[in-house]
Amino acid sequence: MSVKIPIETSARHVHISKQDFHFLFGEDAELHYVKELSQPGQYLCEERITVVGPRGTFENMAILGPFRKDTQVELSLTDTRKLGIPGMIRQSGDIEGTPGCILRGPMGALTISRGVIVAKRHIHMTPDEALTLRIRDNDEVFVLTKSYGRALIYADVVVRVSRSFRLSMHVDTDEANAFSSDAEPYGVIVKLFDDTYNTDKWIEEVLEGINR
Repeated sequence: MSVKIPIETSARHVHISKQDFHFLFGEDAELHYVKELSQPGQYLCEERITVVGPRGTFENMAILGPFRKDTQVELSLTDTRKLGIPGMIRQSGDIEGTPGCILRGPMGALTISRGVIVAKRHIHMTPDEALTLRIRDNDEVFVLTKSYGRALIYADVVVRVSRSFRLSMHVDTDEANAFSSDAEPYGVIVKLFDDTYNTDKWIEEVLEGINR
């Protein structure tokens, strides 16, 4: 069996460390809560930041709380091209070897040497939901979207499992715009193969005339 997975669009945003936040907003500054996000404990903040790249700038980018160990800027591939920054697809928190950028706040500018990523599409779910779907943390799955005339099957969707999660799939704005959906988009996990399967290998086999 499968379950209906809500699909949410994750627009460009910043996760920030306490040290970098105080540098940009002042030593006495605090994050100001605006509203809770879909994942428990995550929230939108009142504070905004400017992100600067070699070729462009995004102003008024949202900061999400709470503070993180490392500052991380999440963009779509279209966003990275506008800024002139290489688009590197990574899971959240995996920032080693990623490009950096300039951050501007009311108290000045800060150059970060790493932390700009394009978030790998992913699903948050609880252990009970993972058990029902017979998948494990960090498995990669296929998700068929509910749509009208533009349905897609997303490959390489990583599953993240935790008791603190609420079921939802997160895609960036490029991915969300690729399919036409209703006001409450959702998808289902589809089993195209018996086990975890590399899509690059699948393409090679198709080109060689091998049908699985």
